[in-house]
Amino acid sequence: MTVSDYKAPVRDMKFVLNEVFNVEQLLASMPGTAEVNAELINSVLEEAGKVAEGLLAPLNRQGDEIGCQFDGGKVTTPGGFKDAYRTFAEGGWIGLAGDPQYGGQGMPKTLAVCFEEMIMAANSSLALYAVLSAGASLAISRHASDDLKQAYLPKLYDGSWSATMCLTEPHAGTDLGMIKTRAVPQSDGSYKVSGTKIFITGGEHDLSENIIHLVLAKLPDAPAGPRGISLFLVPKFLPDGDGNVGDSNGVSCGSIEHKMGLKGSATCVMNFDDATGYLVGEINKGLACMFTMMNYERLTIGLQGLGLGDASYQTAAAYARERIQGRSPAGPAQPDKAADSLLVHPDVRRMLLNMRANTEAGRALAAYVGNQLDIVYFHPDEERQARAAKLVALLTPITKAAFTDRGFEACVLGQQVLGGHGYVREWGQEQHVRDARIAQIYEGTNGIQALDLMGRKVVFDREGMLEEMLDEMRQFIDQEKDGRVAAFVAALDNALDCLVRTTDLIRQANTENPHEVGAASVPYLDLMTLILYCYMWARMVKVAEDALAAGTEDSDFYRAKIQVGCYFLDRIMPRYKSLAEEISAGSDVVMALDEALF
Repeated sequence: MTVSDYKAPVRDMKFVLNEVFNVEQLLASMPGTAEVNAELINSVLEEAGKVAEGLLAPLNRQGDEIGCQFDGGKVTTPGGFKDAYRTFAEGGWIGLAGDPQYGGQGMPKTLAVCFEEMIMAANSSLALYAVLSAGASLAISRHASDDLKQAYLPKLYDGSWSATMCLTEPHAGTDLGMIKTRAVPQSDGSYKVSGTKIFITGGEHDLSENIIHLVLAKLPDAPAGPRGISLFLVPKFLPDGDGNVGDSNGVSCGSIEHKMGLKGSATCVMNFDDATGYLVGEINKGLACMFTMMNYERLTIGLQGLGLGDASYQTAAAYARERIQGRSPAGPAQPDKAADSLLVHPDVRRMLLNMRANTEAGRALAAYVGNQLDIVYFHPDEERQARAAKLVALLTPITKAAFTDRGFEACVLGQQVLGGHGYVREWGQEQHVRDARIAQIYEGTNGIQALDLMGRKVVFDREGMLEEMLDEMRQFIDQEKDGRVAAFVAALDNALDCLVRTTDLIRQANTENPHEVGAASVPYLDLMTLILYCYMWARMVKVAEDALAAGTEDSDFYRAKIQVGCYFLDRIMPRYKSLAEEISAGSDVVMALDEALF
C-alpha cells in the first residue's frame, strides 16, 4: 500500500450528513438550498471521492519530491499539477459553494466541508490553490462592489483565475495592526498599493492565467492599529476592456520559501510596487472583511489536519492488518503463520483507535459547523440565523485548533504504527507528518485560536455564545438520559458540570490576574474539544444503535461505529478531568520563572 491508495470516506460522510444530522430536512427548510436533497448530496460525495482518489492523490508524492521551482520571479508547480488543476476547475469544484449568480454551484457549506476534507487528505498542496480561491471568492461575494463581483467572481469560480490573501509582513504576523503596506487613493477611485507580504500561499504559480490578491493595507491618514486597516483587491494582471488578462500590474514574487512540507504549494514573498488595487468593503473596515475569508480558511485548514489524519489512519490500519510481528499475549492468533498481525497487540490498537475516534468525531463536528454556516447564510428565520452565528463564532477556533492538533497527532501515530517503514518515503507517512505540521501554525496559530476562544468567546463574551452550546447539549441530555446512549449522556452531563465550574473559576480569577486567560486557554480549548467530541459520539452511537435495532443490512459499519465510540468514552473522554485540574492550578506557576532564566 502507498499513500496514493487513499480512499475517500464517502460511506462515513453519508452517515454523518444523512443519518446523524438529517441535512436534507434542514436544507429543504431554506429557500437557497431547498433543491439539495439526499440523492444530490450522495451523488456529489461520490463524485468528489473519485476526484480525490483518482485525480489528486496520485500526484501527492511526486508533488512533494519535485516541489515548486522558482526562477526569475516565476514559479513552476510540480509536473501534473497544471493539468490536474485544469480538470479540477472544469468540473466546477472551485465554485462548489459559490454564488450561482456569478457562476458558482450554490451547494451548501455542509457539503463543501466534506469535499474539502477529501481533497486535503488526497493532496493538500494542490488543494490549497483551490480552497484559497474559494475563500477569496466568499470575501468578494460578501463585501465587494457589484462591478468587482461581476469582473472577478466568474473567472475565480471557473478556475481561469485564482486568488490569495495577503496579510503577514516581515515585522507583522499575529499583530496585524503593525502592517506597513500603504494604499494611496487615485482620482479614478482606485488605489496605488505598495508594500511587502510574506508567507503568501499561491502568490505566484503557473496554474491560472491571473492571480487576484486580497491585500490588507492602510491609507495615509488611517488610524493607528487594526482600526486603520482596509482591504484591497489587487490583480497580477489588470483586466482589459473585455474582462480578460491585460496589462501587468505592479505585483511581483521575490522568492519562495523552502519548507518542511507542502512542497507542491508555493509559499511566496510578494512585492507590491504602486500596484493598482480596488477597495473591498469600507475604508478602515478591512480586517472585518478579511475575517470572512480567514474564518472560512480556518475551518478549511482544520479540515486539512482532519483529512491528513484520516489518510494516515488508512495507511496504518492497512499495514497493521498485513504486517505480522510477534504473538498475541493471549496465545497465537494465527498458528499457521510465523507470527500474528500487529492488530493482536493492545498498544497498536490503542494508537489506531485514538486516530480513528478523534477523526470520526472531528468529521461529525465539521459537518455540524457546516450546518450552522448554512443556517447563517440561508435560513429565513433571523433568530435561527443569530443563534447559528454565535455557534459558528464559538466553534471556529475550536475546530481549527482541535482538528489540526489531533490530525498531526494522528499522522505521528500512523508513522509509529509502521515503525521503521513510517520513517521512509515509500509509505507516505513521513510526508503526512511534514504536511500536517504547518496546519497548527498558519491561519492563526493554535495558541491564538485558544486565546480567541478563552478571551473573546468566553471570558469577555456578552452574547452568550458558550451558553447557546451548553443549552443544546443539556437538551440532548434530557432527551436521551434513559435511552440507548445513557453512558455517553452521563459522561457528557458530568463533563458539562465540570466545564461550567472551570469557566466560572477562570472568569473570577481573571478579575484579579490578567494572566489567567492566557494560562488557561490551551487546556480549556482541549477540554471543550473533548466535550464536543463526546456530544458528537453520543449522537452517532445513538443512530448506530437504532439502526442495529431496526435490523440494518450494514451491521458491520454500525457495530464498528459503536465500538469506536465506546473506546472514545472509556479511554479518551476521562482526560477532561486532568485538564480541569491543570486549569485550576492557575497562572502563577506559569509566570514565576524570571525572563533571564529562560
